Amino acid sequence: MPSAAQASALELFEHHRATLERAVEAIARRDYWSPHGESLKQYPEESVKGAQAAFESLLNRHFELKGPQAVGRIGAERSPYGFDLGVTYDQYDSEELLTRMQQAQPAWRDAGSKARVGACLEIIQRLSAMSPSMAHAVMHTSGQGYMMAFQAGGAHAQDRALEAVAYAWRAMAEVPEAAVWNKPQGKADPLVMDKRWHIVPRGLSLVIGCATFPTWNTYPGLFASLATGNPVLVKPHPAAILPAALSVRVAQEVLAELGFDPALVSLVVDTPEAPISQTLALDPRVKLVDFTGSSAFGNWLEDNARQAQVFTEKAGVNTVIIDSVCDLKAVARNLAFSLSLYSGQMCTTTQAIYVPRGGIRNGDEHVSFDEVANALAKAVSGFLSDNDRACGVLGAIQSEATAERILASRELGEILLDSESREHPQFPGARVRTPLLLKVDAADRAAYGEERFGPIAFVIATDDSAHSLQVAGEVLKEKGAMTLGVYSTDEAFLGRAEDFAQDVAVALSVNLDGGVFVNQSAAFSDFHATGGNPTANASITDGAFVTRRFVVVQSRRHAPVEGA
Repeated sequence: MPSAAQASALELFEHHRATLERAVEAIARRDYWSPHGESLKQYPEESVKGAQAAFESLLNRHFELKGPQAVGRIGAERSPYGFDLGVTYDQYDSEELLTRMQQAQPAWRDAGSKARVGACLEIIQRLSAMSPSMAHAVMHTSGQGYMMAFQAGGAHAQDRALEAVAYAWRAMAEVPEAAVWNKPQGKADPLVMDKRWHIVPRGLSLVIGCATFPTWNTYPGLFASLATGNPVLVKPHPAAILPAALSVRVAQEVLAELGFDPALVSLVVDTPEAPISQTLALDPRVKLVDFTGSSAFGNWLEDNARQAQVFTEKAGVNTVIIDSVCDLKAVARNLAFSLSLYSGQMCTTTQAIYVPRGGIRNGDEHVSFDEVANALAKAVSGFLSDNDRACGVLGAIQSEATAERILASRELGEILLDSESREHPQFPGARVRTPLLLKVDAADRAAYGEERFGPIAFVIATDDSAHSLQVAGEVLKEKGAMTLGVYSTDEAFLGRAEDFAQDVAVALSVNLDGGVFVNQSAAFSDFHATGGNPTANASITDGAFVTRRFVVVQSRRHAPVEGA
């Protein structure tokens, strides 16, 4: 007889079954599909009109969540658009919180896969309904423009959450609950065993978020762990707590309504001066760690959190190789958007653009290296010529450190296009910067051969396209990347590029010159990172991302003898 909590969660599973089945179909087919609206027109009018007020109602007050008795309050988020959020959050005694979460785990485990997945699907649906207001929270912590925050922080993040749940469900459903094992023994009676298998979660899960994509990068680990039975500690970046807090509150509401301890999903907060991620990551009860951020801390987690399964996404040098093109202007326009979107503050944005110093073929004509470089600079400048549109695309620079990095990087090469400050039409205090584009030689690897996070890109002169592949390969094998773009009209060269992408284990995009961009990643179709190069040790989302979050424990006994 299922418990009341389990029964209610099973009802949610049936309610959302069609969505789950379509999601499982999508991860198998890898075609386009999303149940979450990318347009504000797909949401109730009152939700859209009330989104700003809903966000403002959160400001300058304390944010309440469920948990043990608080031992303090902290919060110092400041919008990159120029104002303090004024929101505070509870701090808990770590020992008390982790003990409570551990105590809540058996009921969550015993509820079973269907019940857990049903609860997760309900949480995702409720998050989807609040996308218009969540977008303001994402915007004013990450610096994304509102529409990008609405899409990437709402629909696309929820797609990634659902994708993780679909993978988790598929993996768990492949394990039967019970079976009769019957081995013939010739003339003797067969050996008959009753066998049962249990999905057993590994333990507590710690999800360490980043400031630039506080939902998109948090949801995969959160939902992959929760669906497979693991309580989740959500530890956001100190500068981007609010979107995570809103997400945790929705999860807690659903869990409490079902009769589970809402602390199964808990928010833990810290400050840059007193970080807690290291301490939590080394706690023996923490068996799963998801992290997005710097290579230094990601590598530390991989090396030191030995008691846990660690999933990291770190820094890399995203690359484009230009061999030849059909239409240089179209290519330049495409790359201009990629370089400008959210001021290059994406883990997928191109930084290194390799071009033969002797120039390339552009259709039926030959163009020089400088003509290619200047075409890129002109395309970025032209795309951002309308200030209102530019500010919408650029968003704001999330941290002052990134703004300082732009300034310091001006000394790394010949400036093709200097970075400018822009005045935002709605937020005069916004930290808005246009991309910096530099010209360097392949020999200047110290300049372009490491990630320089932000709107900073290099056009790199190489001996020829073979040299471009060679130099890029050396950098990618050492530093890794999330994305690789190649432009060529030569099928033989594109064949080499396909092999090259496999050698360096980086996702490849070929001849993008229209409405698809190298730094965009579509859930249910595109794997985000490969887990095969230094940028990331895991892929969001594939089977390995979820199957390492649980183990299968079996029991067996002799079957009763008939007539005995």
